[in-house]
Amino acid sequence: MFYATLGLVVLLLAGDALVRGAVNLSLRLGVPALIVSLTVVAFGTSAPEMLIAISAIFDHAPGLAMGNVVGSNTANILLVLGVPAILSGLNTADCDTKRNYIFMLAASALFVFMCFNGVITWIQGSVLLAALGLILMSAVQQARAHRRSVANGAMATESEDDDEDVEGADPDMPWWKVCLLLVLGLIGLPLGADLLVEASTNIARDYGVSDTVIGLTLVAIGTSLPELATTVMAALRNQADVAMGNVIGSNMFNLLAIIGVASFVGPIPVAPDILRFDLWVMLGASLLLAPFVFWKWHMGRIWGVVLTSLYVVYLVTVLGT
Repeated sequence: MFYATLGLVVLLLAGDALVRGAVNLSLRLGVPALIVSLTVVAFGTSAPEMLIAISAIFDHAPGLAMGNVVGSNTANILLVLGVPAILSGLNTADCDTKRNYIFMLAASALFVFMCFNGVITWIQGSVLLAALGLILMSAVQQARAHRRSVANGAMATESEDDDEDVEGADPDMPWWKVCLLLVLGLIGLPLGADLLVEASTNIARDYGVSDTVIGLTLVAIGTSLPELATTVMAALRNQADVAMGNVIGSNMFNLLAIIGVASFVGPIPVAPDILRFDLWVMLGASLLLAPFVFWKWHMGRIWGVVLTSLYVVYLVTVLGT
């Protein structure tokens, strides 16, 4: 219990450091906070999933790797966005996430299609990694276009005025402090998650739960805690774009990079239960974001309760089968 508590504290502190570092990095580079959250923050908070997937295959427990990724993506939307919405709400009116949300849906559809092969080998993994490369290239182009748009003096002035309204943002923060915050966040998040996941996994195995179920539930929740910590801090700082970008980027990275890289370590079989149920829950949860992305619905406390309740129902269903 001590290690679980310690892991949670480390996660919260590291999540705050990573959000502050990412927001201020975006200001210093002239890049939108959304783009930074889709890359630095998303990749950093997905590090636990990557480490677990590779270790699981080496330990001859590939079901843990697959369950972790599918379960984490479901948790990222229902839990990671639901809890911050309950605490403070997420104002998505100013979030320009349509393009990246479509990328996430396309990545999810591609992943589900690959799963119907029954096993993910390095061949399917290569396709997933190639898709990730195309998405990253698009993100880089989008960032460059934004930097060109603010090259104009008047637009740059307006951008600086907007930056000053962002809570916690400091355009004059020195580079060493920005880098220190990012490093502390990127190191602390996987460290805290590892402490918490190890404690949770030991408890689950004592009850004879399968690797796939462990991956879908306890490990998925544990490895989603970095995203949860980051998103909660972003919501409290009124950074809805960072919160949404973190979830969308993490989900794409989970499907394309983690499974893609892990498939080169060894084949990853897809359990029949995941094909029948969990993949469709993941897709359904992803589609629930459409009104908030396309029609800018406010994700208030009621929606937070709905999303979180759906996740509790999902957990009960998985653990009951």
